[in-house]
Amino acid sequence: MEAHAAYWREHLRQGVAVVFGPVADPKGPWGLGVIRVKSEKQMRKLVENDPAVLARIGASYEVLPMLNAVVAT
Repeated sequence: MEAHAAYWREHLRQGVAVVFGPVADPKGPWGLGVIRVKSEKQMRKLVENDPAVLARIGASYEVLPMLNAVVAT
């Protein structure tokens, strides 16, 4: 999981990841991330190259497009 977090920290530094982190769900651990990509192909590449996915530890993604974002100014 250290490699997984480092992977997303690097994408945060590059401006691809907007925010990410673990979610305190009483049903079990999972994480949430918001990324900025230009294509579905780019998003799939990010998911496929995640060290947690490559390690085959059971990590998986559910990907949903965000139709609009409201941000603080």
